[in-house]
Amino acid sequence: MPDIKAIQSELRAEGLDAWLFYDFHHRDPIGQRVLALPAEGMTTRRWFYLIPARSAPRKLVHRIESGVLDSLPGRKLVYAGQEELRKNLPRLLGRARKVAMQYSPRNAIPYVSMVDAGTVEMVRGLRCKVVSSADLVQKFEARWTPEQLQSHIDAGRVIDRVTQEAFAHAARHVRNKAPLTEYDLQQWILEQFRANSIVVDDAPIVAVGPHAGDPHYEPRPGSSSTIREGDLLLLDIWGKGRAAGSVYYDITWMGFLGARVPEKYSRIFAIVREARDRAVAFVREAVEAGREIRGWQVDRVAREVIRKAGYAKYFVHRTGHSIGQEVHGSGANMDGLETQDVRRIIPHTCFSVEPGIYLPEFGVRSEVNVYVEEDQARVTGPVQTEILPLLSQ
Repeated sequence: MPDIKAIQSELRAEGLDAWLFYDFHHRDPIGQRVLALPAEGMTTRRWFYLIPARSAPRKLVHRIESGVLDSLPGRKLVYAGQEELRKNLPRLLGRARKVAMQYSPRNAIPYVSMVDAGTVEMVRGLRCKVVSSADLVQKFEARWTPEQLQSHIDAGRVIDRVTQEAFAHAARHVRNKAPLTEYDLQQWILEQFRANSIVVDDAPIVAVGPHAGDPHYEPRPGSSSTIREGDLLLLDIWGKGRAAGSVYYDITWMGFLGARVPEKYSRIFAIVREARDRAVAFVREAVEAGREIRGWQVDRVAREVIRKAGYAKYFVHRTGHSIGQEVHGSGANMDGLETQDVRRIIPHTCFSVEPGIYLPEFGVRSEVNVYVEEDQARVTGPVQTEILPLLSQ
């Protein structure tokens, strides 16, 4: 059951008349989670759920799926045809003139932009101003419970261990001159995850050489590169526990298949490391001082380090993303490049900090997770300080 009173309190604080939820064919997983609706069940017809700032909730559902919102409080309106829908929607909205929806102006925050343009137009046609629910979503969907934080820590212990074991696995194959491709190592990692009850939405990134210069490289059977001595190896690994409500842990580490890391790699890693560490320090200092900061500002701190080093055009993605029950969550992203994420960084949320430099011949990225509490922010796992020389012993 959603915390209706807490939502109404936030609506009043934000000067909003209501939060209007809408779904069709399970297109809005955010609303599903905020409203604590079951993932199963048919939603082949449109439904609306309104939480007003000062009165009881109301719902509008189709006659053949009239029970879809029965788990939620509020008076029920029903419709069958489109004329009945248009008749009842104004009754649902009542006196609300400024409503939040899962909408983002100009799609600036695509993770929140779940409502189709036509539905927004229909609501606006009833003299309602539609604003983004992005800040509300962050407060009621992106904030972690203590149990979720523990699930993150528990998953991190497994993923950190598997990451180091994956480097060792690659090193053994190189020493023994046994063939091992990027895809082979990716599948080996997934086997370890299955054995340790870690689940993923997508397979991890395993990349060597030029493939490491592709931020979202996907190894494929039959076409991925063989891992060889002298290769720079990037592992971007994420996962979460199987329990309901578990949240992700997401890291990137770098290793070199040799006894000593060449200067051309260590030099680029040092720049990325500084960008990462300055961004983390910026967040820590702001939280400890009680100073409000926004996602784009964190991105600017990291990006400025890379710009001053002369590699601005090779840092082609945002500095970090929100982390939640999905690896790319619905909270503030550390982004001033792909979007201008103006959302505040708030307590009990987590995000990645993962600057990278992607050159034609190789790429370097370092990724940590930062969890924000009331008066402090912390990295939740080990922090890589140098590229690992995987054949040094």
